[in-house]
Amino acid sequence: MSTQEQLHSGRRSKIKRGFALSVLATLALVTAFPSTSRADAVTRWNEIATTVTTPPGTTNLASPYQSRIYAMTHAAVHDALNAIERRYQPYALSGQIDPGASPEAAVAAAAYGVLLHEVPARQPILYAEYLAALAGIPDGEAKDRGVAVGQAAAAAIIALRSGDSSAAQVTYTPGTEPGQWRPTPPNFLPALAPGWGYVTPFALKSGSRYRPDPSAYFDLNSEAYAQDYDEVKSIGQAVSATRTAEQSEIARFWYESSPPGWNRIARNVAAGQGLDLWSNARLFGLVNLALADGYISSFEAKYFYNFWRPVTAIRAGDQDGNSSTVADPGWTSFLVTPPIPDNSSGHAVAGAAVAEVLARFFGSDDIPFTTISGPPFPGITRSFSSFSQAAQENADSRIYAGIHFRSATEDGLRQGEKVGRFVSNHSLKPVRGRQASDRFLKPVRASKPSVARRAPDGDSEDHPDGRARRQP
Repeated sequence: MSTQEQLHSGRRSKIKRGFALSVLATLALVTAFPSTSRADAVTRWNEIATTVTTPPGTTNLASPYQSRIYAMTHAAVHDALNAIERRYQPYALSGQIDPGASPEAAVAAAAYGVLLHEVPARQPILYAEYLAALAGIPDGEAKDRGVAVGQAAAAAIIALRSGDSSAAQVTYTPGTEPGQWRPTPPNFLPALAPGWGYVTPFALKSGSRYRPDPSAYFDLNSEAYAQDYDEVKSIGQAVSATRTAEQSEIARFWYESSPPGWNRIARNVAAGQGLDLWSNARLFGLVNLALADGYISSFEAKYFYNFWRPVTAIRAGDQDGNSSTVADPGWTSFLVTPPIPDNSSGHAVAGAAVAEVLARFFGSDDIPFTTISGPPFPGITRSFSSFSQAAQENADSRIYAGIHFRSATEDGLRQGEKVGRFVSNHSLKPVRGRQASDRFLKPVRASKPSVARRAPDGDSEDHPDGRARRQP
């Protein structure tokens, strides 16, 4: 069975008593991985979500699929806690409050239920972690009621997302004309998830809501295209005389899939902010709703515009009709190009969306942090003075890697900010009467604007929902 079939099958198999030794061994292996911050129940299950969606030594789930799993997991965790004490509006679970339920048991059952449903192949690790979480909670009625609340929260989000089109198969035919995307070297893989823009968003009304306007560089005869072309051709090639050692490090650092990378950043920042379970659950809920909708938005734009990647463009530079572009048939990017069209940059969208959420949640963009990269280039440490600085560097990394034109990253930054702003302003809102007492509820704008032009908090720059879609 393929990874995606495992992801969407939803089948559960029972763990038998004979697996006990294997489960214990798996638990020992999982807990041996170091954490960069002290974990509570919410952040621990965020780490576990990373473990089961990015297994070492195997093919990881693609970023859009990861983002959906993170979002479902943290929506369930948020709902479970707010079914015990209603501090914030629930996402999928409604009903009576059970103040006698154990919060830790509810978090464990909610996260375990979603992850087991979505990644059943990782059942031994998940069950081991679930047993460990429950073992730390005193037996009794509160624990049992907490498990029941968590199970209900998991069931609610699973039911809500059951028809979200994430498993739909969409036919896609690569282009052949100049400017149109086609498979890229070295593996010439087929297009990844061409229907992801049709997946039901978690917060947005439609995937096309923040689709960027047509970019100037789409005109292959334009100066804008020639400038983007020359920049990435020079700095992004495999052996570059203009890319610095630090820029090469930046390209490797940010090459990791965005969901695990930005969730790690959120964990590191949250660890120093003194958040309780409810605030942490809301924070990671917002972060991952923004990530998921960011990928839906980006992929909608990617397959709408269907623009070619730099490696294709540079090898065919004599076919674009622009006298300012010089072809290099043997040109190779510094890092491997993902099998998806260029604009908008999914990495830039994801980073800007999370940076916007974090700045609004904490009331400031200027929160310094240090984080470490994950696979495929683990162990690189970088420090940042603000969320927007990290988002900008994340976007720039794709040019240094040779896998995006600059216009795609700039469009992605603008698009991601809009997604993050919308999620922050419309999702998991505090219940009436709590705004004055919670220091993390003031929707303050980021103090350091990025390259993207900021819009007012309203939707004056937003495209109306349901705008015309170009079929992939």
